[in-house]
Amino acid sequence: MRLRTAILSALCVFGVAATSSSFATLVHQPGASNPDLMPTGKGYGVVDQSARQARPTSGSNGINYRGGPIMTGTKHIYYIWYGNWSGNSATSILTDWANNIGGSPYFNINSTYTNGSGGKVDNSATYSGSTTDSYSQGSSLSDSQIQSVVSSAITSGRLAKDTNAVYFVLTSADVTASSGFCTQYCGWHTHGTISGSDIKYSFVGNPDRCPSSCAAQTSSPNGNAGADGMASIIAHEFEEAASDPDLDAWYDRRGYENADKCAWTFGTQYNSGGGKANVHLGNRDYLIQQNWVNAGGGYCAMSY
Repeated sequence: MRLRTAILSALCVFGVAATSSSFATLVHQPGASNPDLMPTGKGYGVVDQSARQARPTSGSNGINYRGGPIMTGTKHIYYIWYGNWSGNSATSILTDWANNIGGSPYFNINSTYTNGSGGKVDNSATYSGSTTDSYSQGSSLSDSQIQSVVSSAITSGRLAKDTNAVYFVLTSADVTASSGFCTQYCGWHTHGTISGSDIKYSFVGNPDRCPSSCAAQTSSPNGNAGADGMASIIAHEFEEAASDPDLDAWYDRRGYENADKCAWTFGTQYNSGGGKANVHLGNRDYLIQQNWVNAGGGYCAMSY
């Protein structure tokens, strides 16, 4: 728990996004006077050079719009099960999550995020398919190798090329990410050019590898602490990708995206199975972190 707290205060273990996330730390540069920070999709923030040029921003709920795109319409979820998932109930638990997140009061929080032309992050998402990858890049993945996993899934035709989607690389517990899984983040989101298109994708590690860093609880509502922990990380990265897909739309002066601002907070909880939960989606209970409501001054919540 102390490791998780330390990571959170410095970088945000949920990377991005969280991520899962994209909590930021100040990178000092000579001459920078209280500069805005901007997210990178994982735990490192960098000085926002354009903010020094007084780039206009809008927003008054503790988070600002910086002019970049958001994801409108129905957002598609694709899973890439990387490593060895044989006999692991995660494949059912996390697929159920993806099939039921769209249209929920929880995901509706993201509808408070709009673009410059009045479009919003619609409360619409659908699970669009999955594929497997049996260690094509080994068991320690660099950032570029994670993009290669996504690229291979698309270019091989195992998954469709979809610009209004987030591709999640979900790793089994024997797989790590060399840029900081378990020490600097639990997951992250970003985007890249794949087959000539801007593709949004995310890395989500298995908390079974480091439960003291990446799991809120070791007993869980669905009897699989790793999978239940991943559900919260996926939620974090998905809502950040929806509101800030190219890392230039919605974040605060510290470089925190919406889910970063509520990381490791869960609100009201109830007993479920062998653990705690705070939301019911489909036929399952989950413990998922809160998200930042971009209304009413801004606040963390589980529904809107």
